Amino acid sequence: MNEELAITVGMAARAARERQGLTQGDVASQVGIAMEVYSRMERGRVLPSSTTLRRLSMVLRIRADTLLGLDGPSLPDEARTVALADREEDPPSLRRLVRVLRPLDETDLRAVGLVIQGALALRDR
Repeated sequence: MNEELAITVGMAARAARERQGLTQGDVASQVGIAMEVYSRMERGRVLPSSTTLRRLSMVLRIRADTLLGLDGPSLPDEARTVALADREEDPPSLRRLVRVLRPLDETDLRAVGLVIQGALALRDR
């Protein structure tokens, strides 16, 4: 195992997780790995498989390049500034709501959507 790479991945994952306001357990369950494995990954003791790295990247909303320490100016400065401005972090309450909704099937999501629309209609009266 490449210890330097494992430490790089772990540090980037931890920083992204903390920015998202997630616990190690939250990330582990969303990625589909045991919390103990994720904890060892953050400490630089385990390298994720390519599949786990991809899932981790999606859950933490961070590029795999960043997790691997391969950051580089892939966009011109002006385009990168616009892209970063469009990716403001969601508030923790929205992230919690998304975590609750994620496991629901399409029928349940439609039902929740109708309830929310009804609540908003009542609020706007």
